[in-house]
Amino acid sequence: MSAPWIVRHGAMRFLGEFDPEQSVYARGDEVIVRTERGQEIGTVLCPTSSRAMELLSEPTRGRILRKMNDRDRQERARLKQLEQQEMETCERFVQRLKLQMELVDVEHLFGGERIIFYFLAEKRVDFRELVKELAREYQTRIEMRQIGVRDEAKLLADYGDCGKPVCCNTHMTTMPPVSMRMAKIQKSTLDPSKISGRCGRLKCCLRFEQDVYEEHQASLPAPGTRVVTTKGPGRVLAQEILARKLLVEFEDGRRLPIPADEILTQLGR
Repeated sequence: MSAPWIVRHGAMRFLGEFDPEQSVYARGDEVIVRTERGQEIGTVLCPTSSRAMELLSEPTRGRILRKMNDRDRQERARLKQLEQQEMETCERFVQRLKLQMELVDVEHLFGGERIIFYFLAEKRVDFRELVKELAREYQTRIEMRQIGVRDEAKLLADYGDCGKPVCCNTHMTTMPPVSMRMAKIQKSTLDPSKISGRCGRLKCCLRFEQDVYEEHQASLPAPGTRVVTTKGPGRVLAQEILARKLLVEFEDGRRLPIPADEILTQLGR
């Protein structure tokens, strides 16, 4: 049997290990896979390795059935049109049932085994009657999935302020916690409109370099520390973490940026 491949699939861009029916695949190949949900469209990323599997928090599993052909592409286009109709139908049912929920997206599996509706809601929603109505309408399994605003961006957002596709629907496999403290350490602007992503929450990219900032920060004297430098004794006022410099106030009142390697000793606070 050929070695398995890592494949990305589904509207939520799941990642998993898939055994191939054949051995000739390349990165970027569009394929039809069978997962526990049914038949889906996927994209081949790379051969499976122990390192690749370590990076996947909750990998899915299944089989690669075939490369996509022209007939499959026609079916994908048909399903996209069908999803729009399904979205409109579901919105009509939601309004009629007066449910406090906001539909975000719909995913019609390639094999037709189920239709997944993604929605936002502030509180728990009893959608049992809605599922019955939809199942009666489409004669297939219906799944309602409540998501958060960051998942909404993963489904719908296109480009970020940087001009590149948003990270959450490209390479990110998990949504890391991001805090205002990270923005402060990285000396980013604290204007929420400038450090918020398409989801309205703090940008995930603030998390990417945080470990480096924390490592460098820990190796520098903290503000308030009395130090002896090549220019004399003084007190640290602030850190320039990436530049590895310190703003030092000397006994004569001078305030100068001092490279970290010019700190001769630390005297405490």
